[in-house]
Amino acid sequence: MTRRIPIFATIIVLAAVATMIALGIWQLGRKAEKEALIARYEVALQDRAEVPWPAPPQYESALFRRATIDCKVVRGIDPISGTSANGRSGWVHIARCSHAGKGVADLTIGWSRTPDSPQWSGGVVTGRIANYGRYIRLVAENPQAGLEPLAAPDPADLPNNHLAYAGQWFFFALTALVIYVLALRRRQR
Repeated sequence: MTRRIPIFATIIVLAAVATMIALGIWQLGRKAEKEALIARYEVALQDRAEVPWPAPPQYESALFRRATIDCKVVRGIDPISGTSANGRSGWVHIARCSHAGKGVADLTIGWSRTPDSPQWSGGVVTGRIANYGRYIRLVAENPQAGLEPLAAPDPADLPNNHLAYAGQWFFFALTALVIYVLALRRRQR
């Protein structure tokens, strides 16, 4: 006696598999987008021309470009974990500065082995614009306040794990199909 394939369960499983495949294809598209973005940032990194310190809508187009800020007032210096130019772990010091009446900017002014904030009264700093969470910061080309040089911002540090995500979605789709086929075979026994 042959049992019928359950229509509703089959529709649900096939819809889930189609969704997982669509998500995998979407991740492959995101991979290509991220590769193009990283390539654009690598070109920006080679550009020696300076851009003005950007307002929020222009953040992404300014990343990895050179800029100069005249830090008029240092509002505070905070340490966060970071890496020196020669690869040592320690503390990166970020100064929050009022700059020439144009707002506030975060400047990464150097690296040290200790979290103790250095004394720094501000001044002109040239560097590269880099991500800092949802915001941006200027990473100084030359360390300030007697600190050591920082690791330079590098577009290669941006995560591009979309191929792995795509592989996961395709694996989940295949796994769902295999489990469903096994369940159907067991049911027909």
